[in-house]
Amino acid sequence: MFNASILKQVVKDEIRLLTFRPFKFNPDYFKYYLTLGLLFTWLAGVGRYWDNPRADLWQYLGLGSVVYVFVFALILWGINKPLRPKHWQYKNVLVFVCMTSPPAVLYAIPVERFVSMEIAQLMNVWFLAIVALWRVALLVVFLKRVTEMTYWSILVASLLPLTLIVSALSFLNLEHVVFNIMAGLNSNTATANDAAYHVLVGITVLSIVLLPVLLIAYVIIVARQRERGEKDTV
Repeated sequence: MFNASILKQVVKDEIRLLTFRPFKFNPDYFKYYLTLGLLFTWLAGVGRYWDNPRADLWQYLGLGSVVYVFVFALILWGINKPLRPKHWQYKNVLVFVCMTSPPAVLYAIPVERFVSMEIAQLMNVWFLAIVALWRVALLVVFLKRVTEMTYWSILVASLLPLTLIVSALSFLNLEHVVFNIMAGLNSNTATANDAAYHVLVGITVLSIVLLPVLLIAYVIIVARQRERGEKDTV
């Protein structure tokens, strides 16, 4: 049964995390952190597609976002593990990823109901940019505070999982609307999210270009970490 005082503290910790202020993660509150984070994840997932006529059923239900946080946390944890970060546990990474979900609720604002389609598309592009930059910045700060890695390692560790996922999604064509954009959208099927999807296409191209560079940098960092580990054991 949930405790009101604990929930109040968890909400405070959520606010501190989103505002880049340090807080001490209490492992005894794990289920509270996770539940709150998954709730916002689900709301963001539903809000992102609820008014999109081209979305699939699983997108309307917000299932993609819920599954995504578990997968992304696993990828983030796995990629960083060979870098030998301190205090690195999957459950902590999962909680962090879930707790960065509230900004994505911006996607649920039905701006097209209050402004013209052109302005709504522009606003959704800004929402996309704000949420993306906010969450990446949170990831960088999280890695710096938790892992105590170098700035170069943090940069690679932050961008590599993101570029891997974006590149994989583009190859798997899970965001099928991208191909509709490339082919040219019909005005009859235009939505407030179309401009944001155009930005996503640009991000996808950038990710595919950066991926090999980040992979090379990652291999170099891992090799150096192993060399240091071998020297420490001698």
